[in-house]
Amino acid sequence: MWTIDAVRRLGATTDVETAGAIFGIGRSKAYQLAKAGEFPVQLLRIGRRYRVPVPSILELLGADL
Repeated sequence: MWTIDAVRRLGATTDVETAGAIFGIGRSKAYQLAKAGEFPVQLLRIGRRYRVPVPSILELLGADL
Protein backbone atom coordinates (compact mmCIF):
# COMPACT_ATOMS: atom_id res chain seq x y z
CA MET A 1 0.00 0.00 0.00
CA TRP A 2 1.43 3.34 -1.05
CA THR A 3 1.13 6.36 1.22
CA ILE A 4 1.47 9.98 0.15
CA ASP A 5 4.73 10.21 2.13
CA ALA A 6 6.11 7.13 0.40
CA VAL A 7 5.27 8.62 -3.00
CA ARG A 8 6.97 11.90 -2.05
CA ARG A 9 10.13 9.98 -1.10
CA LEU A 10 10.44 8.62 -4.65
CA GLY A 11 12.15 11.82 -5.78
CA ALA A 12 11.41 13.87 -8.88
CA THR A 13 10.43 10.97 -11.16
CA THR A 14 9.76 7.27 -11.00
CA ASP A 15 9.37 4.44 -13.49
CA VAL A 16 6.14 3.28 -15.12
CA GLU A 17 6.05 0.05 -13.12
CA THR A 18 6.20 1.89 -9.78
CA ALA A 19 3.66 4.51 -10.87
CA GLY A 20 1.37 1.75 -12.06
CA ALA A 21 1.64 0.02 -8.69
CA ILE A 22 0.68 3.27 -6.94
CA PHE A 23 -2.48 3.41 -9.08
CA GLY A 24 -3.22 -0.31 -8.73
CA ILE A 25 -2.24 -1.08 -12.33
CA GLY A 26 -0.15 -4.14 -13.13
CA ARG A 27 3.20 -3.88 -14.91
CA SER A 28 2.03 -5.11 -18.32
CA LYS A 29 -1.08 -2.94 -18.33
CA ALA A 30 0.94 0.11 -17.19
CA TYR A 31 3.32 -0.24 -20.13
CA GLN A 32 0.42 -0.90 -22.49
CA LEU A 33 -1.26 2.33 -21.34
CA ALA A 34 2.03 4.22 -21.62
CA LYS A 35 2.61 3.08 -25.20
CA ALA A 36 -0.98 3.97 -26.13
CA GLY A 37 -0.67 7.43 -24.57
CA GLU A 38 -3.40 6.57 -22.05
CA PHE A 39 -1.45 6.45 -18.78
CA PRO A 40 -3.36 8.30 -16.01
CA VAL A 41 -0.67 11.00 -15.67
CA GLN A 42 1.91 12.76 -17.83
CA LEU A 43 4.86 10.65 -18.95
CA LEU A 44 8.31 11.75 -20.03
CA ARG A 45 9.97 9.77 -22.80
CA ILE A 46 13.75 9.73 -22.38
CA GLY A 47 15.31 7.66 -25.12
CA ARG A 48 13.54 4.32 -24.96
CA ARG A 49 12.45 4.76 -21.35
CA TYR A 50 9.41 6.31 -19.76
CA ARG A 51 9.65 8.37 -16.57
CA VAL A 52 6.70 9.56 -14.51
CA PRO A 53 6.94 12.92 -12.71
CA VAL A 54 6.12 12.38 -9.04
CA PRO A 55 4.30 15.76 -8.74
CA SER A 56 1.83 14.52 -11.40
CA ILE A 57 1.14 11.42 -9.33
CA LEU A 58 0.66 13.47 -6.17
CA GLU A 59 -1.71 15.84 -7.97
CA LEU A 60 -3.88 12.99 -9.22
CA LEU A 61 -3.95 11.54 -5.70
CA GLY A 62 -5.15 14.91 -4.40
CA ALA A 63 -2.08 15.50 -2.25
CA ASP A 64 -0.82 18.97 -1.42
CA LEU A 65 2.30 19.70 -3.40
